[in-house]
Amino acid sequence: MIRVIIERHIADDLEQHYELAARSTLAQAMQAHGFISGESLRDAFDHNHRIVLANYRSVQDWQRWYSSSERQSMMATISPMLQREEKITVMEQ
Repeated sequence: MIRVIIERHIADDLEQHYELAARSTLAQAMQAHGFISGESLRDAFDHNHRIVLANYRSVQDWQRWYSSSERQSMMATISPMLQREEKITVMEQ
């Protein structure tokens, strides 16, 4: 199993729009081959800072989702809401 950590910084005043898009993305990711679980966290001291934690069966399963047309489409919606490019870290046990 691997854990994917996605760090995002949302532009001011776009929190509500981001939340809708992020929920939709997570719902689609849950259908991806090898997806185990996921959660979205908001920084208690910086409401524009978000972390998405996702567990996948393998790096290959994550890469398949990462490069999928579904994720690319969702990121086309999310990316303009971000202050900077998302940071992705893949961890394994």
